[in-house]
Amino acid sequence: MRITISLLLFLSWNVAIGQRAIVINSLPSNTPQEDQIYFAGEPNDWNPGSADWIFSVEEDVWILEIAPEVANVFEGKITRGSWQTVEGSVSGGFLPNRLFDFSSSDTVFIDVLSWEGEFLPDDLPENLVVFDDEFYMTELNRTRRIRVLLPSNYDETEIDYPVLYMHDGQNLFSDQESFAGEWEIDEAMLMFENDGYDGAIIVALDNGGSLRIEEYTPYSHPVYGGGEGDLYVEFLVNTLKPAIDLEYRTLPQREFTGLMGSSLGGLISFYGGMKYQEVFSKVGVFSPSFWFNDSIYDFADEVGKNEDMQFYFLAGGQESEFLNQEVINMIALLSNEGFEENELNYQFVPNGQHSEWFWAQEFPAAFEWLYFSNPLFTSDIPRSDLKLYPNPVLEELNVPLEGTYQITFYNSLGQVVRNEHKSSSTTNVDELPAGFYLVITYQNGERLRGKFVKQ
Repeated sequence: MRITISLLLFLSWNVAIGQRAIVINSLPSNTPQEDQIYFAGEPNDWNPGSADWIFSVEEDVWILEIAPEVANVFEGKITRGSWQTVEGSVSGGFLPNRLFDFSSSDTVFIDVLSWEGEFLPDDLPENLVVFDDEFYMTELNRTRRIRVLLPSNYDETEIDYPVLYMHDGQNLFSDQESFAGEWEIDEAMLMFENDGYDGAIIVALDNGGSLRIEEYTPYSHPVYGGGEGDLYVEFLVNTLKPAIDLEYRTLPQREFTGLMGSSLGGLISFYGGMKYQEVFSKVGVFSPSFWFNDSIYDFADEVGKNEDMQFYFLAGGQESEFLNQEVINMIALLSNEGFEENELNYQFVPNGQHSEWFWAQEFPAAFEWLYFSNPLFTSDIPRSDLKLYPNPVLEELNVPLEGTYQITFYNSLGQVVRNEHKSSSTTNVDELPAGFYLVITYQNGERLRGKFVKQ
Protein backbone atom coordinates (compact mmCIF):
# COMPACT_ATOMS: atom_id res chain seq x y z
CA MET A 1 0.00 0.00 0.00
CA ARG A 2 1.32 3.47 -0.93
CA ILE A 3 0.94 6.03 1.90
CA THR A 4 2.26 9.54 1.22
CA ILE A 5 3.27 12.22 3.75
CA SER A 6 0.04 14.11 2.97
CA LEU A 7 -1.99 11.01 3.67
CA LEU A 8 -0.11 10.35 6.91
CA LEU A 9 -0.94 13.88 8.05
CA PHE A 10 -4.57 13.32 7.09
CA LEU A 11 -4.70 10.02 8.98
CA SER A 12 -3.23 11.64 12.07
CA TRP A 13 -5.91 14.33 11.93
CA ASN A 14 -8.49 11.68 11.17
CA VAL A 15 -7.62 9.68 14.28
CA ALA A 16 -7.54 12.78 16.45
CA ILE A 17 -11.09 13.84 15.68
CA GLY A 18 -12.62 10.51 14.70
CA GLN A 19 -13.40 11.64 11.15
CA ARG A 20 -14.25 8.72 8.85
CA ALA A 21 -12.98 8.56 5.28
CA ILE A 22 -12.76 6.38 2.19
CA VAL A 23 -9.27 6.37 0.70
CA ILE A 24 -8.55 5.18 -2.85
CA ASN A 25 -4.96 4.03 -3.17
CA SER A 26 -4.95 3.57 -6.95
CA LEU A 27 -7.04 4.08 -10.06
CA PRO A 28 -6.87 2.25 -13.43
CA SER A 29 -4.11 3.49 -15.70
CA ASN A 30 -6.65 4.52 -18.36
CA THR A 31 -8.44 6.96 -16.02
CA PRO A 32 -8.70 10.35 -17.80
CA GLN A 33 -6.73 12.93 -15.82
CA GLU A 34 -9.47 15.51 -16.14
CA ASP A 35 -12.18 13.24 -14.65
CA GLN A 36 -13.32 13.63 -11.07
CA ILE A 37 -13.97 10.61 -8.88
CA TYR A 38 -17.34 10.16 -7.18
CA PHE A 39 -18.97 7.91 -4.62
CA ALA A 40 -22.44 6.50 -5.34
CA GLY A 41 -24.29 4.39 -2.80
CA GLU A 42 -26.91 4.10 -0.10
CA PRO A 43 -26.01 7.36 1.69
CA ASN A 44 -26.68 9.48 -1.42
CA ASP A 45 -29.48 7.43 -3.01
CA TRP A 46 -27.06 5.97 -5.57
CA ASN A 47 -26.47 9.26 -7.32
CA PRO A 48 -23.41 8.57 -9.54
CA GLY A 49 -22.48 12.23 -10.01
CA SER A 50 -23.34 14.12 -6.84
CA ALA A 51 -21.17 17.21 -6.27
CA ASP A 52 -21.33 16.52 -2.52
CA TRP A 53 -19.62 13.15 -2.94
CA ILE A 54 -16.47 13.96 -4.93
CA PHE A 55 -13.11 12.63 -3.80
CA SER A 56 -10.38 15.17 -3.15
CA VAL A 57 -6.87 14.40 -4.40
CA GLU A 58 -3.81 14.40 -2.15
CA GLU A 59 -0.66 13.45 -4.11
CA ASP A 60 -2.18 10.55 -6.08
CA VAL A 61 -4.40 9.45 -3.21
CA TRP A 62 -8.14 10.10 -3.38
CA ILE A 63 -9.96 10.90 -0.12
CA LEU A 64 -13.65 11.24 0.68
CA GLU A 65 -14.67 12.29 4.18
CA ILE A 66 -17.87 10.68 5.48
CA ALA A 67 -20.31 12.89 7.36
CA PRO A 68 -21.12 11.94 10.99
CA GLU A 69 -24.79 11.29 10.27
CA VAL A 70 -23.99 8.53 7.76
CA ALA A 71 -24.34 4.96 9.06
CA ASN A 72 -21.25 2.91 9.90
CA VAL A 73 -22.03 0.25 7.28
CA PHE A 74 -23.34 0.93 3.80
CA GLU A 75 -23.05 -0.23 0.18
CA GLY A 76 -21.62 1.79 -2.65
CA LYS A 77 -19.43 2.06 -5.72
CA ILE A 78 -16.92 4.41 -7.28
CA THR A 79 -17.74 6.26 -10.53
CA ARG A 80 -16.40 9.01 -12.74
CA GLY A 81 -19.73 10.82 -12.63
CA SER A 82 -22.17 8.44 -14.33
CA TRP A 83 -23.23 4.79 -14.41
CA GLN A 84 -21.51 4.52 -17.78
CA THR A 85 -18.22 5.17 -15.96
CA VAL A 86 -18.74 2.94 -12.93
CA GLU A 87 -15.90 0.85 -11.54
CA GLY A 88 -15.57 -2.73 -12.73
CA SER A 89 -13.95 -6.03 -11.82
CA VAL A 90 -10.29 -6.88 -12.45
CA SER A 91 -11.27 -7.91 -16.01
CA GLY A 92 -13.46 -4.88 -16.65
CA GLY A 93 -16.72 -6.71 -16.07
CA PHE A 94 -19.49 -6.19 -13.55
CA LEU A 95 -18.40 -5.56 -9.95
CA PRO A 96 -20.95 -6.17 -7.16
CA ASN A 97 -21.63 -3.35 -4.72
CA ARG A 98 -18.83 -2.72 -2.24
CA LEU A 99 -19.57 -2.91 1.49
CA PHE A 100 -18.01 0.01 3.34
CA ASP A 101 -17.70 -0.93 7.01
CA PHE A 102 -16.47 1.64 9.55
CA SER A 103 -17.39 -0.45 12.59
CA SER A 104 -13.76 -1.12 13.52
CA SER A 105 -11.84 1.61 11.70
CA ASP A 106 -12.32 5.23 10.69
CA THR A 107 -10.60 4.68 7.34
CA VAL A 108 -11.51 2.25 4.55
CA PHE A 109 -8.80 1.73 1.90
CA ILE A 110 -9.73 0.49 -1.57
CA ASP A 111 -8.23 0.09 -5.05
CA VAL A 112 -10.32 0.74 -8.15
CA LEU A 113 -9.46 -2.14 -10.47
CA SER A 114 -11.05 -1.00 -13.73
CA TRP A 115 -13.84 1.02 -15.29
CA GLU A 116 -16.61 -1.33 -16.34
CA GLY A 117 -16.83 -1.88 -20.09
CA GLU A 118 -13.56 -0.10 -20.89
CA PHE A 119 -11.67 -3.35 -20.76
CA LEU A 120 -11.99 -5.32 -24.01
CA PRO A 121 -12.03 -9.06 -23.39
CA ASP A 122 -10.17 -11.09 -25.99
CA ASP A 123 -12.61 -14.02 -25.86
CA LEU A 124 -15.63 -12.26 -27.39
CA PRO A 125 -16.97 -13.85 -30.60
CA GLU A 126 -16.44 -11.99 -33.87
CA ASN A 127 -20.15 -12.05 -34.64
CA LEU A 128 -20.98 -10.17 -31.41
CA VAL A 129 -21.51 -6.52 -32.29
CA VAL A 130 -22.12 -3.56 -30.02
CA PHE A 131 -25.41 -2.12 -31.20
CA ASP A 132 -24.95 0.90 -28.93
CA ASP A 133 -22.69 1.52 -25.95
CA GLU A 134 -25.05 4.15 -24.57
CA PHE A 135 -28.49 3.34 -25.96
CA TYR A 136 -30.97 5.80 -24.46
CA MET A 137 -33.67 4.12 -22.38
CA THR A 138 -36.41 6.68 -22.89
CA GLU A 139 -38.77 5.17 -20.35
CA LEU A 140 -36.10 5.15 -17.62
CA ASN A 141 -34.12 8.26 -18.57
CA ARG A 142 -30.74 6.50 -18.57
CA THR A 143 -28.47 4.74 -21.04
CA ARG A 144 -27.27 1.18 -21.42
CA ARG A 145 -24.94 -0.92 -23.56
CA ILE A 146 -26.81 -3.15 -26.02
CA ARG A 147 -25.01 -6.00 -27.77
CA VAL A 148 -26.24 -8.24 -30.56
CA LEU A 149 -25.03 -11.74 -31.39
CA LEU A 150 -25.70 -12.32 -35.09
CA PRO A 151 -25.71 -15.70 -36.84
CA SER A 152 -22.14 -16.46 -37.89
CA ASN A 153 -23.02 -16.17 -41.61
CA TYR A 154 -25.43 -13.24 -41.25
CA ASP A 155 -23.64 -11.13 -43.88
CA GLU A 156 -23.69 -13.98 -46.40
CA THR A 157 -27.43 -14.67 -46.14
CA GLU A 158 -30.62 -12.87 -47.09
CA ILE A 159 -33.03 -14.57 -44.71
CA ASP A 160 -34.75 -13.05 -41.69
CA TYR A 161 -34.16 -14.39 -38.19
CA PRO A 162 -36.07 -14.91 -34.97
CA VAL A 163 -34.93 -12.85 -31.99
CA LEU A 164 -34.26 -13.64 -28.34
CA TYR A 165 -33.91 -10.75 -25.89
CA MET A 166 -31.73 -11.57 -22.87
CA HIS A 167 -30.77 -9.72 -19.69
CA ASP A 168 -27.44 -9.52 -17.80
CA GLY A 169 -25.51 -9.13 -21.06
CA GLN A 170 -22.17 -9.01 -19.23
CA ASN A 171 -22.57 -12.67 -18.26
CA LEU A 172 -23.54 -14.20 -21.60
CA PHE A 173 -20.46 -14.31 -23.84
CA SER A 174 -17.18 -13.87 -21.98
CA ASP A 175 -15.55 -15.46 -18.93
CA GLN A 176 -13.28 -12.43 -18.67
CA GLU A 177 -16.19 -10.02 -18.58
CA SER A 178 -18.68 -11.89 -16.42
CA PHE A 179 -18.76 -11.83 -12.64
CA ALA A 180 -19.05 -15.58 -12.08
CA GLY A 181 -18.74 -17.36 -15.42
CA GLU A 182 -20.57 -17.02 -18.73
CA TRP A 183 -23.65 -18.59 -20.27
CA GLU A 184 -21.68 -19.62 -23.40
CA ILE A 185 -24.47 -18.34 -25.64
CA ASP A 186 -22.23 -17.91 -28.68
CA GLU A 187 -20.91 -21.47 -28.37
CA ALA A 188 -24.44 -22.86 -28.10
CA MET A 189 -25.72 -20.93 -31.11
CA LEU A 190 -22.73 -21.98 -33.22
CA MET A 191 -23.44 -25.60 -32.27
CA PHE A 192 -26.99 -25.23 -33.55
CA GLU A 193 -25.75 -23.64 -36.78
CA ASN A 194 -23.26 -26.46 -37.31
CA ASP A 195 -26.18 -28.86 -36.99
CA GLY A 196 -28.02 -27.10 -39.81
CA TYR A 197 -30.08 -24.48 -37.95
CA ASP A 198 -30.36 -21.17 -39.79
CA GLY A 199 -29.64 -19.25 -36.61
CA ALA A 200 -31.21 -16.54 -34.47
CA ILE A 201 -30.37 -13.03 -33.33
CA ILE A 202 -29.58 -12.66 -29.62
CA VAL A 203 -30.09 -9.16 -28.22
CA ALA A 204 -28.21 -8.78 -24.92
CA LEU A 205 -28.87 -5.91 -22.56
CA ASP A 206 -26.22 -5.22 -19.94
CA ASN A 207 -27.62 -4.92 -16.45
CA GLY A 208 -27.39 -1.56 -14.73
CA GLY A 209 -25.17 -2.69 -11.85
CA SER A 210 -26.69 -1.21 -8.73
CA LEU A 211 -29.85 -0.51 -10.76
CA ARG A 212 -30.31 -4.19 -11.57
CA ILE A 213 -32.78 -4.78 -8.75
CA GLU A 214 -34.75 -1.68 -9.71
CA GLU A 215 -35.08 -2.64 -13.37
CA TYR A 216 -35.65 -6.37 -13.02
CA THR A 217 -38.48 -6.16 -10.46
CA PRO A 218 -42.03 -5.05 -11.30
CA TYR A 219 -42.84 -4.66 -7.59
CA SER A 220 -40.88 -3.33 -4.64
CA HIS A 221 -39.51 -5.30 -1.71
CA PRO A 222 -39.57 -3.82 1.83
CA VAL A 223 -35.83 -4.49 2.26
CA TYR A 224 -34.33 -4.56 -1.23
CA GLY A 225 -36.41 -1.86 -2.92
CA GLY A 226 -37.03 -2.23 -6.65
CA GLY A 227 -40.14 -1.65 -8.71
CA GLU A 228 -39.06 -0.17 -12.08
CA GLY A 229 -39.64 -3.42 -13.96
CA ASP A 230 -42.76 -2.11 -15.66
CA LEU A 231 -40.79 0.75 -17.22
CA TYR A 232 -38.00 -1.66 -18.16
CA VAL A 233 -40.27 -3.97 -20.18
CA GLU A 234 -41.96 -0.94 -21.73
CA PHE A 235 -38.49 0.08 -22.90
CA LEU A 236 -37.93 -3.38 -24.40
CA VAL A 237 -41.21 -3.30 -26.30
CA ASN A 238 -41.61 0.34 -27.28
CA THR A 239 -38.03 1.53 -27.79
CA LEU A 240 -35.50 -1.28 -28.16
CA LYS A 241 -37.46 -3.80 -30.25
CA PRO A 242 -38.40 -1.28 -32.97
CA ALA A 243 -34.76 -0.17 -33.16
CA ILE A 244 -33.53 -3.76 -33.51
CA ASP A 245 -36.17 -4.57 -36.13
CA LEU A 246 -35.18 -1.50 -38.09
CA GLU A 247 -31.45 -2.25 -38.02
CA TYR A 248 -31.39 -6.02 -38.58
CA ARG A 249 -33.16 -8.65 -40.67
CA THR A 250 -35.56 -9.85 -38.02
CA LEU A 251 -38.81 -11.75 -37.96
CA PRO A 252 -40.73 -9.20 -35.86
CA GLN A 253 -43.86 -11.27 -35.34
CA ARG A 254 -44.58 -12.57 -31.84
CA GLU A 255 -44.19 -16.17 -33.04
CA PHE A 256 -40.47 -15.53 -33.45
CA THR A 257 -39.75 -13.25 -30.49
CA GLY A 258 -38.68 -14.33 -27.02
CA LEU A 259 -37.40 -13.22 -23.60
CA MET A 260 -35.00 -15.09 -21.33
CA GLY A 261 -33.18 -14.47 -18.07
CA SER A 262 -32.21 -15.95 -14.73
CA SER A 263 -32.91 -15.07 -11.11
CA LEU A 264 -34.31 -11.52 -11.16
CA GLY A 265 -33.82 -11.74 -14.93
CA GLY A 266 -36.13 -14.77 -14.87
CA LEU A 267 -38.68 -12.78 -12.89
CA ILE A 268 -38.72 -9.84 -15.31
CA SER A 269 -38.78 -12.19 -18.33
CA PHE A 270 -41.89 -13.89 -16.95
CA TYR A 271 -43.51 -10.56 -16.17
CA GLY A 272 -42.69 -9.11 -19.60
CA GLY A 273 -43.88 -12.22 -21.40
CA MET A 274 -47.19 -12.28 -19.53
CA LYS A 275 -47.86 -8.57 -19.89
CA TYR A 276 -46.94 -8.40 -23.57
CA GLN A 277 -48.27 -11.66 -24.93
CA GLU A 278 -48.99 -9.83 -28.18
CA VAL A 279 -45.23 -9.19 -28.54
CA PHE A 280 -43.52 -12.27 -27.08
CA SER A 281 -44.49 -15.92 -27.51
CA LYS A 282 -41.40 -17.58 -25.98
CA VAL A 283 -40.18 -17.05 -22.42
CA GLY A 284 -37.20 -18.67 -20.71
CA VAL A 285 -37.66 -18.43 -16.93
CA PHE A 286 -34.49 -19.68 -15.23
CA SER A 287 -34.32 -19.83 -11.41
CA PRO A 288 -36.97 -17.10 -11.12
CA SER A 289 -37.05 -14.82 -8.07
CA PHE A 290 -40.79 -15.20 -7.50
CA TRP A 291 -40.05 -14.74 -3.79
CA PHE A 292 -39.32 -11.04 -4.33
CA ASN A 293 -42.99 -10.10 -4.12
CA ASP A 294 -46.08 -12.31 -4.09
CA SER A 295 -47.83 -9.78 -6.31
CA ILE A 296 -46.38 -11.63 -9.30
CA TYR A 297 -48.90 -14.41 -8.68
CA ASP A 298 -51.78 -11.94 -8.49
CA PHE A 299 -50.55 -10.35 -11.70
CA ALA A 300 -50.45 -13.69 -13.56
CA ASP A 301 -53.94 -14.47 -12.30
CA GLU A 302 -55.31 -11.10 -13.43
CA VAL A 303 -53.71 -11.15 -16.88
CA GLY A 304 -54.47 -14.78 -17.67
CA LYS A 305 -54.03 -16.30 -21.09
CA ASN A 306 -54.46 -14.04 -24.10
CA GLU A 307 -52.28 -15.84 -26.66
CA ASP A 308 -50.69 -19.22 -27.19
CA MET A 309 -47.36 -19.13 -25.37
CA GLN A 310 -44.27 -21.21 -24.59
CA PHE A 311 -42.87 -20.98 -21.06
CA TYR A 312 -39.68 -22.87 -20.23
CA PHE A 313 -39.14 -22.99 -16.45
CA LEU A 314 -35.87 -24.14 -14.88
CA ALA A 315 -34.88 -24.69 -11.25
CA GLY A 316 -32.06 -26.49 -9.45
CA GLY A 317 -32.16 -28.63 -6.35
CA GLN A 318 -29.21 -26.76 -4.84
CA GLU A 319 -30.94 -23.37 -5.02
CA SER A 320 -33.44 -21.93 -2.55
CA GLU A 321 -35.39 -24.59 -0.69
CA PHE A 322 -38.61 -22.82 -1.72
CA LEU A 323 -37.83 -22.36 -5.42
CA ASN A 324 -39.21 -25.67 -6.65
CA GLN A 325 -42.54 -25.15 -4.92
CA GLU A 326 -42.73 -21.52 -6.10
CA VAL A 327 -42.36 -22.64 -9.73
CA ILE A 328 -44.86 -25.47 -9.26
CA ASN A 329 -47.35 -22.99 -7.80
CA MET A 330 -46.92 -20.65 -10.76
CA ILE A 331 -47.34 -23.44 -13.30
CA ALA A 332 -50.51 -24.59 -11.53
CA LEU A 333 -51.85 -21.05 -11.69
CA LEU A 334 -51.06 -20.80 -15.40
CA SER A 335 -52.76 -24.13 -16.02
CA ASN A 336 -55.88 -22.86 -14.28
CA GLU A 337 -55.77 -19.81 -16.53
CA GLY A 338 -55.99 -22.00 -19.63
CA PHE A 339 -52.39 -22.57 -20.68
CA GLU A 340 -52.07 -26.07 -22.13
CA GLU A 341 -49.58 -28.70 -21.06
CA ASN A 342 -47.57 -28.26 -24.27
CA GLU A 343 -47.13 -24.55 -23.46
CA LEU A 344 -45.50 -25.18 -20.07
CA ASN A 345 -42.17 -26.97 -19.78
CA TYR A 346 -40.60 -27.35 -16.32
CA GLN A 347 -37.16 -28.84 -15.81
CA PHE A 348 -36.00 -29.49 -12.25
CA VAL A 349 -32.32 -30.47 -12.04
CA PRO A 350 -31.33 -31.94 -8.64
CA ASN A 351 -27.69 -30.76 -8.75
CA GLY A 352 -28.49 -27.39 -10.29
CA GLN A 353 -27.16 -24.32 -8.50
CA HIS A 354 -27.92 -20.62 -8.67
CA SER A 355 -24.99 -20.05 -10.97
CA GLU A 356 -23.98 -19.24 -14.54
CA TRP A 357 -22.55 -22.72 -15.12
CA PHE A 358 -25.99 -24.21 -14.45
CA TRP A 359 -27.79 -21.79 -16.74
CA ALA A 360 -25.16 -22.28 -19.46
CA GLN A 361 -25.59 -26.03 -19.19
CA GLU A 362 -29.36 -25.79 -19.60
CA PHE A 363 -29.57 -23.03 -22.22
CA PRO A 364 -29.31 -25.27 -25.33
CA ALA A 365 -32.24 -27.47 -24.26
CA ALA A 366 -34.34 -24.43 -23.44
CA PHE A 367 -33.58 -22.66 -26.72
CA GLU A 368 -34.27 -25.80 -28.73
CA TRP A 369 -37.67 -26.31 -27.10
CA LEU A 370 -38.64 -22.66 -27.47
CA TYR A 371 -37.46 -22.04 -31.03
CA PHE A 372 -37.19 -25.29 -32.95
CA SER A 373 -40.88 -26.10 -32.58
CA ASN A 374 -41.71 -23.16 -34.88
CA PRO A 375 -39.89 -23.71 -38.19
CA LEU A 376 -38.91 -20.53 -39.98
CA PHE A 377 -41.26 -19.78 -42.82
CA THR A 378 -38.71 -17.84 -44.83
CA SER A 379 -35.53 -19.91 -44.87
CA ASP A 380 -36.41 -21.63 -48.14
CA ILE A 381 -37.86 -18.58 -49.90
CA PRO A 382 -35.57 -16.14 -51.76
CA ARG A 383 -35.69 -12.69 -50.20
CA SER A 384 -34.66 -9.28 -51.46
CA ASP A 385 -34.79 -5.81 -50.01
CA LEU A 386 -37.63 -3.58 -51.10
CA LYS A 387 -36.44 0.02 -51.30
CA LEU A 388 -39.26 2.19 -49.98
CA TYR A 389 -39.15 5.98 -50.23
CA PRO A 390 -39.35 8.60 -48.91
CA ASN A 391 -38.11 7.25 -45.60
CA PRO A 392 -39.20 8.54 -43.14
CA VAL A 393 -42.56 9.24 -44.75
CA LEU A 394 -45.43 11.56 -43.88
CA GLU A 395 -48.32 10.66 -46.16
CA GLU A 396 -47.56 8.77 -49.38
CA LEU A 397 -45.12 5.87 -49.66
CA ASN A 398 -43.56 4.81 -52.93
CA VAL A 399 -43.37 1.04 -53.55
CA PRO A 400 -41.26 0.42 -56.67
CA LEU A 401 -43.31 -2.51 -58.05
CA GLU A 402 -45.19 -3.04 -61.29
CA GLY A 403 -48.38 -4.94 -61.98
CA THR A 404 -50.70 -6.30 -59.31
CA TYR A 405 -49.29 -7.41 -55.99
CA GLN A 406 -50.37 -8.10 -52.42
CA ILE A 407 -48.65 -6.09 -49.71
CA THR A 408 -48.72 -6.59 -45.93
CA PHE A 409 -47.77 -4.00 -43.30
CA TYR A 410 -46.54 -5.01 -39.83
CA ASN A 411 -46.14 -2.62 -36.91
CA SER A 412 -43.24 -2.72 -34.42
CA LEU A 413 -45.02 -5.42 -32.42
CA GLY A 414 -45.11 -7.72 -35.43
CA GLN A 415 -48.88 -7.30 -35.82
CA VAL A 416 -50.54 -7.01 -39.23
CA VAL A 417 -51.99 -3.50 -39.57
CA ARG A 418 -52.80 -3.57 -43.27
CA ASN A 419 -53.11 -6.25 -45.94
CA GLU A 420 -54.15 -5.16 -49.43
CA HIS A 421 -53.85 -5.76 -53.16
CA LYS A 422 -52.24 -2.99 -55.14
CA SER A 423 -51.76 -2.13 -58.81
CA SER A 424 -49.94 1.17 -58.38
CA SER A 425 -46.51 2.11 -57.09
CA THR A 426 -47.79 4.40 -54.32
CA THR A 427 -49.83 3.81 -51.20
CA ASN A 428 -51.25 6.29 -48.72
CA VAL A 429 -49.99 5.84 -45.13
CA ASP A 430 -51.37 9.05 -43.70
CA GLU A 431 -53.74 7.17 -41.37
CA LEU A 432 -51.00 4.99 -39.88
CA PRO A 433 -49.75 6.06 -36.43
CA ALA A 434 -46.18 7.29 -36.20
CA GLY A 435 -43.66 4.49 -35.74
CA PHE A 436 -41.63 1.75 -37.41
CA TYR A 437 -43.21 -0.54 -40.03
CA LEU A 438 -42.16 -3.64 -41.90
CA VAL A 439 -43.55 -4.28 -45.39
CA ILE A 440 -43.62 -7.73 -47.01
CA THR A 441 -44.80 -8.65 -50.48
CA TYR A 442 -44.21 -11.43 -53.01
CA GLN A 443 -43.51 -11.11 -56.73
CA ASN A 444 -42.57 -13.92 -59.13
CA GLY A 445 -42.01 -16.30 -56.23
CA GLU A 446 -39.60 -13.92 -54.51
CA ARG A 447 -40.22 -12.48 -51.07
CA LEU A 448 -39.61 -8.74 -50.91
CA ARG A 449 -39.12 -6.98 -47.60
CA GLY A 450 -38.80 -3.29 -46.75
CA LYS A 451 -38.83 -1.03 -43.71
CA PHE A 452 -39.90 2.54 -43.19
CA VAL A 453 -40.59 5.04 -40.44
CA LYS A 454 -43.87 6.93 -40.37
CA GLN A 455 -43.45 10.41 -38.91
